[in-house]
Amino acid sequence: MTKTILITGATDGIGLATAELLHARGLDLLLHGRSEAKLERTRALLNDSPGRGRVTTYRADLSSVASARGLVDKILREEPQLDVLINNAGVFAMADPRTDEGLDARFAVNTLAPYVLACGLAGRLGPQGRIVNLSSAAQAPVSIDALTGRERLSNDQAYAQSKLALTMWTRALAARWGEDDPLLVAVNPGSLLASKMVRDAYGMQGKDIGIGADILMRAALSDEFTSASGQYFDNDRGRFGDPHPDALDPAKVAQMMDALEGLVAKLSG
Repeated sequence: MTKTILITGATDGIGLATAELLHARGLDLLLHGRSEAKLERTRALLNDSPGRGRVTTYRADLSSVASARGLVDKILREEPQLDVLINNAGVFAMADPRTDEGLDARFAVNTLAPYVLACGLAGRLGPQGRIVNLSSAAQAPVSIDALTGRERLSNDQAYAQSKLALTMWTRALAARWGEDDPLLVAVNPGSLLASKMVRDAYGMQGKDIGIGADILMRAALSDEFTSASGQYFDNDRGRFGDPHPDALDPAKVAQMMDALEGLVAKLSG
């Protein structure tokens, strides 16, 4: 049976490059984006290229927990099969990062939305499923006030903290979940790849984006990740390794998880 893979942030950058690789393999793709026009262009691009898989698009604003939950509900209604979730969508530099829910959009998109999708879709993914979370080499100690929207951070700090928080909950959920739940892995796809985010933030072209797409495809499909639940893969080094030390500290992980889960529960109202 052909696998069905959901990729968030699939209309450009690493998400689009990964979609192209997976489409060429004939897999069925569920592509998320914020812009209906970009989603239509992406669907047309893939349908005009070699590949036999189905391409379906879903629009949602992942800076909103309510919208992320709406995306979960829609996929559960419309997609009887889901094998892999690639939480790729991410944001870095923003003129005004404050969301309507009172959060920093970097934490909302990079940390909370992937958590909502992972928890909401875990049952559909099942024990053979995989959740691949796009982490980063940029990781910094998480301020609970920043996570919950009470502290304003620079672009660099917000991004690095949100990516460590993502890596922390990946490990925490993997330890909590059992044999009936999907695999969870955090992946740094490679530093300074040629994405729109890197161009906008640093004014540089960046390295071959295929480096990131290849490791995400491997994490989604290859046997080398079969027993990797809860681990962190650092593609700058080409191997599994330790994330930031805070992700290995039970007390700091527990504090962050309490704040994260309380926030999601509050916003789910």
